[in-house]
Amino acid sequence: MSITVNLRYKGIDGAAKKFTEEMVSSGTVEKIRNEAGNLRYEYYQALDDPETILLIDSWKDQKSIDAHHASPMMETIMELREKYDLHMTVERYVSDDSMPEKDAAFIRK
Repeated sequence: MSITVNLRYKGIDGAAKKFTEEMVSSGTVEKIRNEAGNLRYEYYQALDDPETILLIDSWKDQKSIDAHHASPMMETIMELREKYDLHMTVERYVSDDSMPEKDAAFIRK
């Protein structure tokens, strides 16, 4: 079982995209991806709303998330969110890790 958090960052005048670019260029994204328990850390830009960036952030378990939240990277992230005046919505999901046969039939590999 893993935990996935979808964070939507919203700003104005390209602020969310600038935030993600700085997260990458500063090496913060790479550090997060290398943290124990991180399974996925990826940004996506909404096709219908260029002012919104989606972060898909997956972790092995709550203990891994707690360690991440206690890491120095969180201070960097919070400073950058403030710098770019970003607002967020958050959705949290716990994985099922199963795929019923009737659903698997619709997946093209």
